Amino acid sequence: MAPSTLARIAKAFNLSMMWLRVGRLMWQRLCELLDRPQDLHILVLGDFMIDRYLYGDAERISPEAPVPILRVVREEDALGGAGSVAADIAALGAVPHCVGIAGEDSDAERLGSLLKGSGADVGGIIQVPGRPTTRKTRLVGLAQHRHRQQLIRVDDESVAPLDRAISDRLLKHVEQLLEKCQALCIEDYNKGVVSSRLADAAIQAARTRSVPVLVDPASLNDYARYVGATVITPNRTETEKLTGLELRSVEAVKRAAADILTACHTEYVCVTLDADGAALIGPDGRFEHIPTKKRDVYDVTGAGDEVLAALAVATAAGGRLAEAIQLANVAGGLEVEKFGCVPITRDEILGEILLEHHKTLGKVRTLEQLVPELTRRRALGEKIAFTNGCFDLVHAGHAATFAFCKEHADILVVGLNSDTSVRRLGKGDDRPIVGQKDRAAVLAAMADIDYIVIFDDDTPKSLIETIRPDVLVKGQDWKGKTVVGQDVVEADGGKVLLVPLVEGCSTTQIIERIRKNAD
Repeated sequence: MAPSTLARIAKAFNLSMMWLRVGRLMWQRLCELLDRPQDLHILVLGDFMIDRYLYGDAERISPEAPVPILRVVREEDALGGAGSVAADIAALGAVPHCVGIAGEDSDAERLGSLLKGSGADVGGIIQVPGRPTTRKTRLVGLAQHRHRQQLIRVDDESVAPLDRAISDRLLKHVEQLLEKCQALCIEDYNKGVVSSRLADAAIQAARTRSVPVLVDPASLNDYARYVGATVITPNRTETEKLTGLELRSVEAVKRAAADILTACHTEYVCVTLDADGAALIGPDGRFEHIPTKKRDVYDVTGAGDEVLAALAVATAAGGRLAEAIQLANVAGGLEVEKFGCVPITRDEILGEILLEHHKTLGKVRTLEQLVPELTRRRALGEKIAFTNGCFDLVHAGHAATFAFCKEHADILVVGLNSDTSVRRLGKGDDRPIVGQKDRAAVLAAMADIDYIVIFDDDTPKSLIETIRPDVLVKGQDWKGKTVVGQDVVEADGGKVLLVPLVEGCSTTQIIERIRKNAD
């Protein structure tokens, strides 16, 4: 297995492993959990469906009725329900094994194709004659060809209970797959698959094997079908419906904790509270409020699926429930910033965690640590500038370059030649005068610089290819020459800018003056 993110961070920041064992911070623990999914297998039982989106320009009102006319310009299919959970699990690096049903129709083929494309095992999907593959079709109007607004949803489905023979076949798949799975997810949309009988048998089979069971419940008045599950994740509205209580605040949830736990029939309850984060309720009066970062909510579709997936992955990776909920809060928060069910990747979550703890981490990063954070910042609309050099003696010309970079971008990444790289550049046998660690420390003290990456290559070409900056900055002395990485930046629609040089400011010239004065 590759070294953990935590270990890589420790190496980059010269932290001892002894310190890490004694005092892990929560964000470090979450990074550690994100590194473990590649060997994990998670069983997903529930209602698999297709989310179909018909996008169209809505530019006029129908003369037949006061409704918008939708001129379809694009059609997209995505995984919904338990399929969305499976895709989310795969995006986090684990292997999802799907158990559920589909019809004998073209949508079943599409469902299977989407699941396989996400990286899921579909051996447990049974086709049922005479029953349609569940499909939700959303008509989405586009204002000015880009602003999306859902107009109506059309559901093709059957919610009739499954025949006992089909249910027994699903249970057999569950029992077989549990032998290699570290967690069982039940995603129930009350479409007839997760009956009380099947749920009870699946939960008992998992508990017998010491496999945790995580449930995203249907919106029901009674959760008796989930008796014995490890944790259930109703949202605020579902919990109010279940208990008949008004739960508008965290304090109200805390006061009702015992009643909520009793009503859910599970070992633990994780009540998701949108902007208030989540509340973990457990036996013996345990209550823990886990806050979350405030988000710009674009679409709540798929948030519950994402929370269940992240909880399952973190739990299967050995995380405590409170840690798993912290991770799920981040994943669910990223999900509501997107339109539709869009799987959140491991790197997106890692980038968000690292960005939130930017000051704690400092500015010097390995490239592997930096990329997820830059991806997140780019998704937030920030523009990235890059420049590079030896910076053996930092002077006014360098300061002017860094200021120039920040005038043309939101973030500045500086590529710093390592000591061995500087020695190969032929600047002199005694160069660099200042070692890379000290040079990086001086650069890190400069306000205009956001990140520093030390590189060993003769040129920063590989670094630029990975970072993909929007702006590449070099000195005016490069005029008329091809700047290293220029082709990469311009191919992405970025630009190369040459900064005016400050007269008399050259590291080589400064060193020569020092030597002359010394003589």
